[in-house]
This record gives sequence, C-alpha cells and structure tokens, in this order.
Amino acid sequence: MAGDLPMMLRLGAGRTVGRLGFGAMRITGPGIWGPPHDEAQALALLRRVVEKGVTFIDTADSYGPGVSESLIAKALYPYPADLVLATKGGLVRPGPDRWNTDCRPEHLRRACEDSLHRLRLEYIDLYQLHAVDHRVPLEDSLGALIDLKAEGKIAEIGLSNISAAELAHAQRLTSIASVQNHYNLRDRSSDQLVDHCAAAGIAFIPWYPLAAGRLAVAGSNLARITERHQATPAQVALAWLLHRSPTMLPIPGTGSIAHFDENLGALSLRLSPGEFAALR
Repeated sequence: MAGDLPMMLRLGAGRTVGRLGFGAMRITGPGIWGPPHDEAQALALLRRVVEKGVTFIDTADSYGPGVSESLIAKALYPYPADLVLATKGGLVRPGPDRWNTDCRPEHLRRACEDSLHRLRLEYIDLYQLHAVDHRVPLEDSLGALIDLKAEGKIAEIGLSNISAAELAHAQRLTSIASVQNHYNLRDRSSDQLVDHCAAAGIAFIPWYPLAAGRLAVAGSNLARITERHQATPAQVALAWLLHRSPTMLPIPGTGSIAHFDENLGALSLRLSPGEFAALR
C-alpha cells in the first residue's frame, strides 16, 4: 500500500479527481449559518484550493444555507475545466447548528434547481442525497434524483449518511457514484461500507475525516508516527485514510489557508505497512 498509492479516482462513469478534495462547509458563519466573518478570506481560500491543484470541492445547499454554494461561484466561476463540484440536498436549516431532514421528491427537485442557480451550472457533476428521510420511501427520494439525472441536470448520484442495507437498496434502483459517511481514525463504524465501496468502485467520502481536530496524540501510535515523519497529526490521519482504501476521497474542510496547506501535505506522506497496521 505504501509504495503505489493511487492519487486519482473516477467518480462513477464520469469525471476523474485527485484523491484529496476540499469540504466547503466551514467557509460559512458560526453554526454553519449565515455568511463568514471575513468573506474576502473565504474567497481567497477557495481560490487557493484550486491554485494548489485540488480538483474536487464538496458542498451542500444547507451550508449557510446557500452561502457555501454562492461563495464557490463568486470565487471560482468560470470554473477550471478539471474542477468537479459536488453538492447535496435533503437537509433544511431552521437555525444555527440545527439540521432537519426533508427528502420529499418535490423538495429535492427544488433544492437541485436552486443549487444549479447558485453555482451557475447547467448540471451538477455529483449530486448527493444528504440523508435518508425515514418518512419518505428511499425509492421516492432517489427517484427524484434519477429523474434529474435523466433530464441532464446531474451527472452522477451519491448518497450520504446511509447504512449498508440502504446502499444495497439504492444500488438496485440506480448506479451510485459515491457514499459520504462519518469516518476517521476515531470512528470506524462505516468500515463495512468502506470495503463494500472499494469492491464496487464507489468513492467513499469520509466527513469529519480529522475527527473535528479531536485526534488523540500523546503517548499513542499516532504520536510516534507523527514524530517519525515530522508531520502533524492531521497529515498522518489523512494519509491513513488514503491508505485505507483505493476509493477513499477525504475532503478536509477549514476556513484557514494555513490549515488547508497543512492538510495538503498529507499527499506526500507514505505510511509503511507497519505504520498503517499500528493505526488500524
């Protein structure tokens, strides 16, 4: 694993992206609500992301709501030819740090249309169901995305916050390009899904890939490996994810250019089989 780590990944039958993306949730205000305190800094960060060669940016209509998508368009439109934008629909925001599910077909269609408008796109490269709404049959929610794909408004369909059983159900209905679940060094609850996605050629996009900065370090295997590579805990944690599966696509998010640059350093870090096993 350590020597021949693939650095590119194909999303479904569509675009190819670098294996370290950028999550654009934290460019909004506190509680993922409203505009950032410093819009100029947020715009500069997004431009830095593209300048450094990142080709995959993940966002959602609920980040702000609408703020993250609007900032992406303001900073980057017209987009570079190799940039792939992914967004999500299915969560609504009654206030800061509050997230409610709404995956009715009519809501998803409206959410997708609004995202297209904010992002200034004719179609969305990867559109993800942000959560499963247990009040709505999955085939109905997914059916709305299938229709939007048939209409040319989205290129690939992804799923977020799902179980293995829900993914299997979805795969019987349509092709799935990506799964986005909580996964990092501390939380391995999606291990089964990671392996399933690797076998099926589905991108696995871990959200909170750095455990929101709460990685244990002192006296740990992580600390020893961090010191050995003269790296940061975040860089080692991202390198571990990249080694964990050939279809892993981490999207560490931040509002800081310095933190983004630090995360990018994970691409040049190679873990030995022993180091990977020690963190496993």
